[in-house]
Amino acid sequence: MNKAKSSPLLILISAPSGGGKTTLCNQLLASRPDMVRAVTCTTREPRPGENDGVDYYFLKTEDFRRRVKAGEFLEHATVYGNGYGLLKSELLGKLRAGKDVLLNVDVQGAATIRKKAQSEPEFRRALATIFLTPASLAEVRRRLKTRGADSPEVIRKRLAVAKAEIAQWRHFDYLLISTTKPEDLRRALAVLEAEKMRVARTEAPEF
Repeated sequence: MNKAKSSPLLILISAPSGGGKTTLCNQLLASRPDMVRAVTCTTREPRPGENDGVDYYFLKTEDFRRRVKAGEFLEHATVYGNGYGLLKSELLGKLRAGKDVLLNVDVQGAATIRKKAQSEPEFRRALATIFLTPASLAEVRRRLKTRGADSPEVIRKRLAVAKAEIAQWRHFDYLLISTTKPEDLRRALAVLEAEKMRVARTEAPEF
């Protein structure tokens, strides 16, 4: 008897500031050897220890703009004067190689990707979106303070943004209320397994 075949996933995880999505994404990559992260393009200069094609694809501004005009990015944005973008070819290459691909993006980027994926059959079929959020703004505040990286004023601004971001949870396929790191990982893995078994992505074994 042959095993059922399942097409690869494009898993998008988003969260408000302080929501823990980077930690969850790192845990997923460590737990799933068949999953890879998408490498983003940027126009900023490499930082010490960063490698082209591993941490980012480092592009010249002119090349980045040319690719934007050519429609090569699934999503792109300018942050603090530097361009960042996710190439369609980067995603398609990995999906067609049978790899599950993980995207760690903010709420605005997630909205753009969901919209554009509707007109791209391969992305539409592969995409599954997860919104990760703490149970309350008080918990977001506690996490931001615990990091010790921001001033009270910056924390106040981040909380205001987080409140607006959390309101977007209805636009995602799954809502994951963060509790502990192990439990967040367990439930995210359960989502992946469920998505793998969707009829639209699976072929039954031949008898």
